[in-house]
Amino acid sequence: MDGNNRWAKARRLTGVAGHKAGVNAVRAVVETCAREGVEVLTLFAFSSENWRRPQEEVSALMRLFLFALEREVKKLHRNNIRLRIIGDRSAFSTVLQEHMERAEALTRDNTLMTLVIAANYGGRWDITQATRQVAGLVQAGKLEPADINDETIGRYLSIGDLPMPDLMIRTAGEQRISNFILWHLAYTELYFSEVYWPDFRAAQMREALQAYAGRQRRFGQTDDQIAGRAVPK
Repeated sequence: MDGNNRWAKARRLTGVAGHKAGVNAVRAVVETCAREGVEVLTLFAFSSENWRRPQEEVSALMRLFLFALEREVKKLHRNNIRLRIIGDRSAFSTVLQEHMERAEALTRDNTLMTLVIAANYGGRWDITQATRQVAGLVQAGKLEPADINDETIGRYLSIGDLPMPDLMIRTAGEQRISNFILWHLAYTELYFSEVYWPDFRAAQMREALQAYAGRQRRFGQTDDQIAGRAVPK
């Protein structure tokens, strides 16, 4: 969800104002995805690299995150949406961690859609913590090294129990992964929008879904195989 600061700068506003406007975009995109039948929506809210930003901005983001957990989670629950938060929570305040746990507990049994928030998250961190768990199993004699495969590693990733993503959207004209869910994006369709995140609303989300609907996902196969046509040997 990129472009909050640039959106604010173009309007001679503070970066914090841009992040607040970004929350409204989150609300619009979540509502649109729920209506369109999306099963899982993952939002990259705060990366492990974002701690390098100015302290004032980081502090404002933490306050905004806490505000969203206090105000928005009840709406998610009323709309049967499950919330999950992934990432290393140890760097967050005790109060924020407690609110995360309460929000997840409140929405745990909801079934319409799963909303995943990646906070203090990094794709490399995720793969590292998963392999560390697998190494622990080997050390404890519960797993043989020869039995380790993709599924073994994937099982211990933060969203290892969820379907692999079909579509990744990045806004504000940026065209890179930026250490997002690296393992999971192996076969994901990529969509890049020039629109700054605060302006990315229902119409833009539907455009992205329409663009995805027009693509053919081959997973290493040929067009003929996908179409069910005979392939000469």
